[in-house]
Amino acid sequence: MKKQIIAALISVSLFGSSMAFAAPATQATQSTDNSSGDEEALIGVGSGIVLGAVVAGPVGAIIGAFTGGMIGQTVANDSEIKQQQAALAEQESRLMALRQQNEALLTVKEEYQEAKVELAQLRQHQGTRLEELALGLNVQFKTGSSNVEPHFKSQLDEVADAMAVSPQLKLDLTGYADRRGDSSYNQALSEQRVAEVKSYLVSKGVDETRLDAKAYGASAPIKDEQSFENDFFDRRVTIKLLPGDTALASN
Repeated sequence: MKKQIIAALISVSLFGSSMAFAAPATQATQSTDNSSGDEEALIGVGSGIVLGAVVAGPVGAIIGAFTGGMIGQTVANDSEIKQQQAALAEQESRLMALRQQNEALLTVKEEYQEAKVELAQLRQHQGTRLEELALGLNVQFKTGSSNVEPHFKSQLDEVADAMAVSPQLKLDLTGYADRRGDSSYNQALSEQRVAEVKSYLVSKGVDETRLDAKAYGASAPIKDEQSFENDFFDRRVTIKLLPGDTALASN
């Protein structure tokens, strides 16, 4: 047993000396990672020599040195692989986050372009409606009625929308009646008609202070000649931009 231990010690000395002579001088400048791997390999070699000598004598020491070196190098390689796998997982996580950010930016860009198109269409429509208001928009009524017909309600909805996006504008509402009936009745009817139009616009969000309402009864017919057809055009409420706001609408 003593001989085996002595042989093992001699093998360790010889193996260590041969490795010292075989290693080039330039290996002293290698990185910390390589040094760590070499240390693990050397630990494996030393452990293998001792174990091999104890178990199988000098021959076992040589075999143990070879096997122990391989085990030590495998441990170093496994540690390096784990580090690389961790770094790879971190990079994949970063790439996934960047991909999600890019998709979100593309969605925002598409929504922005759609909003620009809708805004351009709204401005064009608003400009058309304001031009009509500058010239005057008429809401017509049936004989003896002050009810706003559905067709004209849709037009008043557009007027309310134009007023909503142009808060500086104000409207003039003027009510009329045809010449049938006495003057007091026609005056009251024209006032009721303009009140209905004003009330509808207010219900759609237009501030009452932006609406200037007045009525003239049958005192301002469109044509001098009275007829069934001409009477139709006299039963109206005219909506126009107030004079001071006409220039603003054109801009």
